[in-house]
Parts: sequence; structure tokens; C-alpha cells
Amino acid sequence: MDGARGTRRRCGAPQRRAVRALAATAAVVTLAACAGGSATAGAPSGTGATTGTVTTGATTPAPTPVPATSTTPPPAPSLTTPATPAATTPAPSGGATPAPSWLGRRVLKLRKDGYGVMGPTPPELDPRNIATEDTLPPPAGGTFRSTVTAVPASVVARSTWGPGCPVTLEDLRYVTVSFIGFDGRPHTGELLVNKAAAPAMVRVFRKLYAARFPVERMVVTTVEERDAPPTGDGNTTGAFNCRSAAGTTHWSQHAYGLAIDVNPFMNPYMKGGITLPELAGTYRDRADVRPGMITRGSPAARAFAAEGWGWGGNWKSLKDYMHFSRNGT
Repeated sequence: MDGARGTRRRCGAPQRRAVRALAATAAVVTLAACAGGSATAGAPSGTGATTGTVTTGATTPAPTPVPATSTTPPPAPSLTTPATPAATTPAPSGGATPAPSWLGRRVLKLRKDGYGVMGPTPPELDPRNIATEDTLPPPAGGTFRSTVTAVPASVVARSTWGPGCPVTLEDLRYVTVSFIGFDGRPHTGELLVNKAAAPAMVRVFRKLYAARFPVERMVVTTVEERDAPPTGDGNTTGAFNCRSAAGTTHWSQHAYGLAIDVNPFMNPYMKGGITLPELAGTYRDRADVRPGMITRGSPAARAFAAEGWGWGGNWKSLKDYMHFSRNGT
């Protein structure tokens, strides 16, 4: 089940302090355009590898010629000369819309079980069709691209990993893959996964990219997102998350980096009257197939099945349509 907004998560302060110490003492490398901007980060000790960098081609501008010396003062600049516009994300296309200003901000009242109170799906999310905001550079030329590296210290620092997790940093890999957004454009997403699962993730998302299966958001889950009070509207595709399984006290397969949740809002967890995310009730109707949904025989279901991964949509006692795992749990 999803590791982003919408449910309560386990986390210890000692883990966060240990992560800060790790990030502060690591060797410095550069992680290009990470999570909303460039960042410098240290490589974690003991990984034995350096980070990869996602780049796009750029043309080196020609030097500006220096004018000859003149005693005539230069003319005053024209008041009508427009300023150079700042770089912006292209306007959404394909019918996609920007995220509502309230998305992820309206905290739900809690039930006795710790989940948020279920509510009707907001009309802006019925159906959900939100354009992706880039946090990493899109793939150059619109071609599928991927990287698999040791986990950069800056990524460790903003992840849920800590010494109390059931895997070591050496067990994890930082993976970037291209994906198609609901805006019809190519984007770059990031995942933390077990090193044993990294090749499979690249193969799966290569197939989803070719099938133009849309994904809204794919970023590494942070402690703040994991432990935030429920808003019921999260839709982050993510893998590693150091937490227990929903409704239990044992480690989730996400805590081993051996599970992934894909478009959680379109593919909710359902057990009895519980729907997670809590405002995704419109997507309980699996016969009304809309973009981003995973159904039996759909591109996502086929791609993960080809890797031998089990799907929560096949479970009997409950349905976890977002969830795929290496051991099927």
C-alpha cells in the first residue's frame, strides 16, 4: 500500500537523527536536478559506488562580441523591451489539469483505527487527471531512459531509511526511469528499491512507457509524507518505505524495497468499508476503467506478472489494486 499521504506510518526519531548524521558525514557528489532543483550530496559509506546523473543535452552559447570602445554614451534601454521570462513547466496537455491548491492540505478526521474518515471523491478528482510537475529533468529526446546506482546521501537524508529498518543501505538501489504523465508528456521518476528488484523495475517501466500507461507522480517517499496526518488524496507511485504493513505490526514488503504501489488513488486498497486513500471511493468501481487504473490483463498487470511479481488485485480477503510485490504479499 502507498507510502505517501493518506495513512499513518511508523517512524522513530532515532532513525531521523541517524539519517541526518549519515548525510552530514558523507563524501560530496552532485545529484543533478533532484526533487525540485539541483542538490549536492555525499555518497553513503560502504556502498562502493558513485551516483549517476540524469542530464539533458544543451548547446554552449557563443561568446558575446565585445563592442569597440566609444566615447558616445549608450542609449537608455527601451521601456518596452520585455524581460526574459523565467523557465516554467509547459502548460498541461491531453486534458490534464494542474493540481488543485488544496491537494494534500485538507487533513481528515481520524477514525478509531487510525485511518481517516472516508469521504466522497472531490469532483476535481473524479476522474483524476492531474498533470505532472517535474522534479527531475524529462528524458532527452523523449526516449525511455533509466539509471541504477548506489543510494546518494542526499536521497538517504530525505527517505524513510534508518538503522532500524530491516535492510541496509547496501541492500538498496536508487533507480530513475522515464514515465508518461497524464499530460501525455515524458517525465523522469525516482524509486528506492532492493538491489535484487532494480533490474525488474527498469524492465517493467520500459514496458509501461512503451504502452503509454500514465503515472502522475513518482518520487522517493519522505519521513514527513509517511508520517503526515491523512488527507486521503495521495497518488505517489513509490517503492521503499520503512513501515509496517497496513493494519499490522510486521514489516511491509515496502520496508525491504521489494514492493511498489502504482497510482494509489486510481488503484485503492479496499477491505470492507475501508478505502485507502480515503477519498478514492469513485475508483472502487473497477468496471468503470479510467486512465491510470490497473485491471486484470492491463499493461501494468502483464508487465509485473512477467517478472513473477504478485498483484494485490488478485487477493481474496481484501483488494490492494496499487500493490505489486516480489513474494506476492
